[in-house]
Amino acid sequence: MARKKTKPEEKKVNLPKIDAYIQGAGQIMDERITVTLEKNYMPYAMSVNVSRSFPEIDGFKPSHRKLLYTMYKMGLIQGGKIKSANVVGRTMQLNPHGDAAIYETMVRLARGNETLLHPYVESKGNFGKAYSRDMAYAASRYTEVKLEPICNELFKDIDKNTVDFVPNYDNTMMEPTLFPATFPSVLVNSNVGIGVAMASAVCSFNLAEVCETTIALMRNPEHNALETLKGPDFAGGSYFVYDEDELQKVYETGKGSLKFRAKYSYDKSANCIDITEIPPTATIEAIIEKIVALVKVGKVKEIQYIRDETDLGGLHISIDLKRGTDPDKLMQKLFRMTPLQDTYACNFNILVNGYPRVMGVYEIVKEWVSFRMNCVKRRIDFDLGKKQDKLHLLLGLEKILLDIDKAVKIVRETENEADVVPNLMIGFGIDQIQAEYVAEIKLRHLNREYILNRTKEIQGLISEIAEMKDILGSDRKIKNLIIEELKEVAKKYGQPRKTEFIYAVEEEMDEDTDDVPDYQCKLFVSESGYFKKITPQSLRMSGAQKVKEGDEIAQEFEATNKTELLFFTDKGTVYKSKASAFEDGKASALGDFIPAKLSFDDGEGFLKLIPTTDYKGYLLFVFENGKVAKVPMSAYETKTNRKKLTGAYSTKSKLVSILFVEENENVLIKSSNGRMIIFSSALLLPKTSRETIGVSAMTLKGKGSVVQKSYIVDEETAKRFSKYIAKNIPAAGSFAKDIEDPDQMTF
Repeated sequence: MARKKTKPEEKKVNLPKIDAYIQGAGQIMDERITVTLEKNYMPYAMSVNVSRSFPEIDGFKPSHRKLLYTMYKMGLIQGGKIKSANVVGRTMQLNPHGDAAIYETMVRLARGNETLLHPYVESKGNFGKAYSRDMAYAASRYTEVKLEPICNELFKDIDKNTVDFVPNYDNTMMEPTLFPATFPSVLVNSNVGIGVAMASAVCSFNLAEVCETTIALMRNPEHNALETLKGPDFAGGSYFVYDEDELQKVYETGKGSLKFRAKYSYDKSANCIDITEIPPTATIEAIIEKIVALVKVGKVKEIQYIRDETDLGGLHISIDLKRGTDPDKLMQKLFRMTPLQDTYACNFNILVNGYPRVMGVYEIVKEWVSFRMNCVKRRIDFDLGKKQDKLHLLLGLEKILLDIDKAVKIVRETENEADVVPNLMIGFGIDQIQAEYVAEIKLRHLNREYILNRTKEIQGLISEIAEMKDILGSDRKIKNLIIEELKEVAKKYGQPRKTEFIYAVEEEMDEDTDDVPDYQCKLFVSESGYFKKITPQSLRMSGAQKVKEGDEIAQEFEATNKTELLFFTDKGTVYKSKASAFEDGKASALGDFIPAKLSFDDGEGFLKLIPTTDYKGYLLFVFENGKVAKVPMSAYETKTNRKKLTGAYSTKSKLVSILFVEENENVLIKSSNGRMIIFSSALLLPKTSRETIGVSAMTLKGKGSVVQKSYIVDEETAKRFSKYIAKNIPAAGSFAKDIEDPDQMTF
């Protein structure tokens, strides 16, 4: 029988063991997606957050630290500048993310970019500008860099075991895990990072103020940081719109929104506005594009031309105005509508011992002091060890001083070199380290004068060692050392504030009335909260009002397109709007649903609409407990264009009616037990507080309460029901016996 030939594709191949491959690679398995995410995505997410995105307590992300440490090891803290490309290339020994990412990091740290309040890289060449989106930086082969003098404070004593070192990504060299910065750099320079499911945004503060605040909190943990840390300070200047409550919130929690405004001046001769500083979150291009867009749609009509005049002298935006334009009013409008006024959303998310934590200024300072104390202790311990080693050697040398001739004789009479050290140890009673030191002394130094001069240091070393041990045992003394360092840093590198303060005031922020067309209209509101604005022409051509099933029109008003509208809710809130904010409707349409249109909070229901053009007159709030509050309409007038007012009325008792009266009107109230009173609104004294509980108008008997719907009645109706008129309040009222169902009575 012939042997069957083996086909080439059937030949056995010697595959490596399965352990050589990733476990499970190439296999198809059923697995819950939550398990896959936890096993594969979570480690990546944590790596991004911990090793890339967020700054640590020394104020630096890993990319910053790798770059600056490389420059430090290259000797760039002294001497001249070198090409940026050389630094980028060397940094790749520590940072494996590529030259483009490294150079972008360098650009942000450079003085020329104007991002940082205290730059760490001294630069030469074009590094772009933080305030410009389109102003690109030059390639790394054209620019030159070195470290700024302030970096001395970052690397101070880094070679004295003050911080931990770890191997780099390929185990060829060591790099520090943190910098032993002598000041809280985490608060001095702004830092923004976006991680996975969390982010960080730390604004910058003035160096001198940070040092002063840190010293004050070290001495007194109850110190109010607002007294010394006045507010944020950015390299680009601008104005900080001072809000003490929000600032205190940021200091305590690490979260909050701080408002910044551009600086401008008016050139009367040229009739133009010159903008020289903008908020840290804005760019020239974004501002100009927004203003141009507003001009195109007709929302801003006062601007004739806008141009970017930024040059080597710095940022400069010029706005040419039309004749007769008020520059201050125009700027107020631009502050509302453009990034010339913007907010910085603070989120002080910082890594502490490898874990992200959102901390306020107080907690950040506390953590930094703890970190710095550990650095100082390690430095002192390192110096202590060096001095103890030196003292140990000198004590051995001192013993040789007793008999120099004996030492020479031992060395001369020892036949083998290897026996010199043991013989010296035996001859003078010293240990091996001391004997090695003695054996290495040059022949010319084996004289009494040399040995006496060296051993003079012994008493000084003993004193210094005792002092170091004393400091190591006292946190108070270590804090005093840190305080002295902070004072020195503030004196050496402190600079005046660049960001100045302005105080928030309620300015006239109403829309330009000329931009809103005015015409007659009629307003309709249904029971369930649907709103319609219909012109007289449309009403004449339409039929009955369309409403949802079970709904009906509850209010009708004659108004104009400029009428202001107050929408009251059942949660003690009023939403402000204008008729012009609603599109013209038709009777055949349902209209706008008010809670959706005005973005009511969850659970809020619509109660009543009150229109006004001049905020004159009064509102009467009738409560279930028989009390009535009289509040002037002017209490709801605001200088700013506010959309929502909380505390619109008292919520201590259930509200049953809201009535509008211009002057003195007759008010009718009914109770659940069939009583009714009519009284003049003149008997009610107006209260300036919107949340007033009012005064008793109707005395309720038993478990009675005021029923839904109270009314304004005219003089004729009041005379018809004269027996219910109360000349004084509170009054119990009379039973409505002559009316079959007083609860169903309407007027």
